[in-house]
Order: sequence, then C-alpha cells, then structure tokens
Amino acid sequence: MDISHRTIETNGLSMHVAEAGQGPLVLLCHGWPESWYSWRHQLKALAEAGYHAVAPDMRGYGKTDKPHDIDQYTLFQLTGDMVGAVSALGSTEAVVVGHDWGAPVAWHAALFRPDIFKAVAALSVPFRPRGSVLPTSVMPQTDTAMFYQLYFQEPGVAEREFENDVRATIMGTLVSTSGNAEPGDTANVGMVPRTGGWLSRRPMPTTLPPWLTQQDVDFYVEEFTRAGFRGGLNWYRNIDRNWALLAPWAGAKVTVPALYMVGDRDLVYRFRGMDQLVPNLKQHVPQLRNTIILEGCGHWTQQERPEEVNRALISFLKDNHR
Repeated sequence: MDISHRTIETNGLSMHVAEAGQGPLVLLCHGWPESWYSWRHQLKALAEAGYHAVAPDMRGYGKTDKPHDIDQYTLFQLTGDMVGAVSALGSTEAVVVGHDWGAPVAWHAALFRPDIFKAVAALSVPFRPRGSVLPTSVMPQTDTAMFYQLYFQEPGVAEREFENDVRATIMGTLVSTSGNAEPGDTANVGMVPRTGGWLSRRPMPTTLPPWLTQQDVDFYVEEFTRAGFRGGLNWYRNIDRNWALLAPWAGAKVTVPALYMVGDRDLVYRFRGMDQLVPNLKQHVPQLRNTIILEGCGHWTQQERPEEVNRALISFLKDNHR
C-alpha cells in the first residue's frame, strides 16, 4: 500500500497531506518537532485495515503554510484546520488521532465538533481540563532553570538554538526523550538551564536506537532545515491565549469514544500532576474505552512502538468507526 502526497485547501491554508487507503477517514495529527512522517508506520497499517489514513503536515510545519503571526496558532485555528481538512478530503466525519501537541488538537476537535469527529485517540498527552489560572504562571522555574515551555515563549530564542545545528537538534531531542535514553532526574523533568539551552541536556547521541534510522533523521533534518522551527514553536506561544479562549468550555467533557496511550518513560507521563490525571481520565472523558501504558516506551509513541500502536488503533477503530 503506497503513501501518496497532495495539497489541500483548508481554513485558509494550503496543507500538505500524506495519505493511504480508502474507507472511513482517520486523521493523524503530529506533534513537535515532527511532521506527517512520524505516522509512516500507521498510514500503511490503517490503509490495509480498510481506512483512509491521512497525516497532514500541521500548520507551521513541513510543506504546509506557516503564518508568521503568533496568534495564528491557537487551538481554534488548529482544530479549524482539521474540520476543514475533513471536508477537503471528501468526508463528513472522521476519527481524529493525535500525538504530543497533536493530542490537544485531537481532544479539542472532538470536544468542539463531536458531530464530525466521532471518536478520538490520543498518544502521550491526555485531555487536560481547563485550570483556574494562566498555565505559564504555574510552570516550574528556579534561579538556574525553567520549564521548557517557558523557554520556548520568547520568539527567536529557541529558533536560534535549534537552527544553529538542525541535525544535533533532531537527534538530541528524539533520542533523549525516547525510551532508550538514560532515566533522568524526575525532579527536573522538562527543565532547561537558564544558561546552556535545551540541547545542553540533550547532547548529540553517538548511536541511534533501533526504532530510528539514519534515513529517518535525514528526513526530519531536511524538513526543518527548509521550514525552520518558528511555526511549531508558535504553538507553545499560545498556551495562555488558549486558556483565555477556552473559558466557555471550562468543565466541558469529551463525550465521544476515546483511547489513550502513553509510554511509562514518556516525559509527559512524568509531569507534575499526571499521576492523578491519567488514572482519573474517565472523569473528563466518560467514553474512554481504554488507557494503555506501554512499558519501556518513551515520548515518540507511534514511532517507538508501531506494532502495538497499530494493533490498538485498529481494534479501537473497528469498534468505533465503520
């Protein structure tokens, strides 16, 4: 089953998509710093299972348009892109699947438009109900370090670090947050030194883990060398804006059937509060069908454990998307 590529028009954007198969539509939303390519193992498997699997380059990434203004990357624009994509792909409904930042897009697409998104699957990031205060105001920071999402806030700072050596950025980021990395200090999960930057704790690895090939690295390096990092980082720069915009949905629940998967070595799984949120996710997602914890898996769920992810997704889809 071959993967094909085309450009669609959605929500005022030209969006590059990779797709395979025919049948009910499944939208696959990637995170940072990735592209459609992070779903390379799922596209063919879902197509062979009888689905039309589509993985876009999300807004700001790859060959998709990259608006310059930061406020063009809120969850409203990102979910609007997915709503428009369903129509542009010739469908009226879909199951939406997301990993990393793609997971909040998937969760909120299902929250906003359950008439279109009949089910949702999320990898790494669970649905998080809206809190009572600005998110950045409670992110950890010390005199010597800050949470990485705070480090990403100032336009240009992270871009300069990451674009200085794209290969070191891609390899250091992917390997250091995978299940193959040495376990870090749980008290400093996601922290960036105030002097040194993101990569100071994520050095260039000398070898690649079994799930990541040099060809994979080359693909990501080429994509980010051409597209830059600003678009993806702008998603982080809307965290507080998203909080303000989501006030009407405070306390709202995701009501469609849902699946959640996470690696037990994923840095997100070790964030403060996840030990309470994940076991109680059904309070906020009442039709949660299953929570799958992948032992020894890091952050790059569908790339590190493609067979297990494919098996779980296809089983979930067979029950909820015919």
